[in-house]
Order: sequence, then C-alpha cells, then structure tokens
Amino acid sequence: MNLKELSKNLGLSQTTVSRALNGYPEVSAETRERVQQAASKFQYRPSNRAKGLATGKALTIGHVIPTSTKHEMVNPIFGDFIAGAGEAYARQGYEMILSIVDDSAEEQVYRGLKSRKSVDGIVVHGPLINDSRIPLLVELDLPFAVHGRSSNCTLPYTWLDVTNRRAFERATAYLIELGHRRIALINGIEIMDFACRRRAGYEDALTAAGIPIDPALMRSDEMTEDYGCISTRALLAMPDPPTAILCSSMIPALGIRRALDEAGLRMGHDVSVITHDDALSYLKNSDDIPIFTSTRSSVRDAGRELAEMLLHAIANPGQPPQTKLLEAELIVGRSTGPAPRKD
Repeated sequence: MNLKELSKNLGLSQTTVSRALNGYPEVSAETRERVQQAASKFQYRPSNRAKGLATGKALTIGHVIPTSTKHEMVNPIFGDFIAGAGEAYARQGYEMILSIVDDSAEEQVYRGLKSRKSVDGIVVHGPLINDSRIPLLVELDLPFAVHGRSSNCTLPYTWLDVTNRRAFERATAYLIELGHRRIALINGIEIMDFACRRRAGYEDALTAAGIPIDPALMRSDEMTEDYGCISTRALLAMPDPPTAILCSSMIPALGIRRALDEAGLRMGHDVSVITHDDALSYLKNSDDIPIFTSTRSSVRDAGRELAEMLLHAIANPGQPPQTKLLEAELIVGRSTGPAPRKD
C-alpha cells in the first residue's frame, strides 16, 4: 500500500497522513493514533521521498568519491566505514548516496547537491593537509563531517580522527625498545593528512632516541598490497637494510609479508613489522594471537560515530561543530621481536 491508497482508505489528505506519521504537533493525537493504527494494519512504511515531502528534508547523506581515489570503493577499509555509517543512517531513517566524480568536477557536484537539495549532509573522505572541500562546504552552508582532519584548515568543522601521530610515535618507540635502529616507514601518500601525521610520529620517536632520520628508509604511495611488496624488496636490497618496518595499512603489510617470504626471511625474527590495523571485518588480524603487531582502531566504529555526529549537526543547526579523537591501541602480535644480532 502506498501513501495515496492509505490516505484514501482513511478519508484524509496525503499531507495530513504524512504529517501524522512524522509526529507533527499540528495533527491531533486522535488523528495521529488513527493513522498509525492503519499504517500498522496495512504494513505501510513511508518512503524517504514521502517523508522528505513532509519534513522538507532529503533524508539522504552524500559520499562523494573523486575518480583519483575510486579504488576506495573496493577497499575493505572504506567498506567497513560505510557499513558503520549505514547502521547509524538506518536507525534515524536516512539513506546514503555514493557518487564517483571527476576530480575537476568535484566542486560543481557539491554545488549541485546543495542547489537541488539532494542531500542533507556530506561525509568528506581522505582529507588532505590543505583541503579545499572544507571551506567550500562551509561557504555552501551544507552540513558536513570529515573522516580525519585537515591540518592547515583553521575553520571550525565537525571531524573524527585517530591519534595517528601518537600511535606511530608509540609504535616506533616500541621497535626502538626491542633494539631496532634501522626502522623503515612504508606510508600512505603524504599530501594526505593521516600520512603526514604518521610520518611525524615516526620521526618524533627517532629523534627522541637520538637515531638519525634517513629519507632512504621512507616510502610514500597509494596503499596497495603490491606497493608494500615492491617497497620491501627495494628496502631489503639496500647495503644496510632495515631490521624493522612500520606500515600505514594492513593491505600493504600483506605485501611486506610476501616480500619477506620471497627473500626467505621470517617476519618477527629476521625483520619486525608493525602495521596500522583498522580491525576490519573481512581482513582480520587473527582472533587469538594477532599475526601483526599493530596500532589498532575500528574503522566501522568510526563510520558509525561520525555518521551520528553529522546527523546531530543536521538536527541541531547553529550548534558548534563536534570533534572526536579516537585512541589507537598498540596490540602486540607475532610480527615483532628483538633486533637480530649482527655477526
């Protein structure tokens, strides 16, 4: 049964039925009760479009993915984030749309979403150190929340991030405590804010321990399994190869393990590895003793919490933006051990 049929059955206008189902105060308690009973009897569930007509909202959240990062659509990290966000949207009657757009057209897409009132809010993914999307969305007065932060943006905005710098400082310090002095970093693209912060944490720990920062031990690129493998092969071919590797994602960490296996080296014995582990649903770091020592946080939880923050901002316009920093735990697994002795 649709709204028109339910309204006809009740002898009421579609507007009255819609407003009754959405709790508008101008509808009498008696009429509201009558409409709700009929909706339950006929198993009527209002569509988001119908709700939108009654409330003036789209009841939709937009996720805009530039084509330069379209790999995110098949990335298990992105998938878990969307799953967590989707749980929060569903509880409050919202849907989401995912749009893949050419980078050059991204501003036009945001302006179009605003002018057409297609969405009530936007989630910004993969913020850069200098991210032009944030001032644009502030200018458009379109509610938004950022998964991460943009270091050089001074405008107030809603964001949720992980303690990237502190986590990688702690991870590097742990390797130093194990006796490692040649510690490599396989990082994400360093115009990305998270990658910049992780490199800073790594360098902080080296400096505190009096270990020279060696650019030859650092790699930065898109975080694929192949990137992890190729980078590790190159590092192992150095005259003085690293005894430990710090990695920004579980995905390239799998490539690191592949390269170590190819070289006949044992992870955790010959070369120690620490990775960032997002506690992924479909790429688990083992259930009992973790395969990798990791700085762990749940990206699914992050998706749910950021979605709730955005929905709060939409429901409470004019309130100050919320911010939240999640702590990443250091989980010790089988991939780390004391630095091997030199003969």
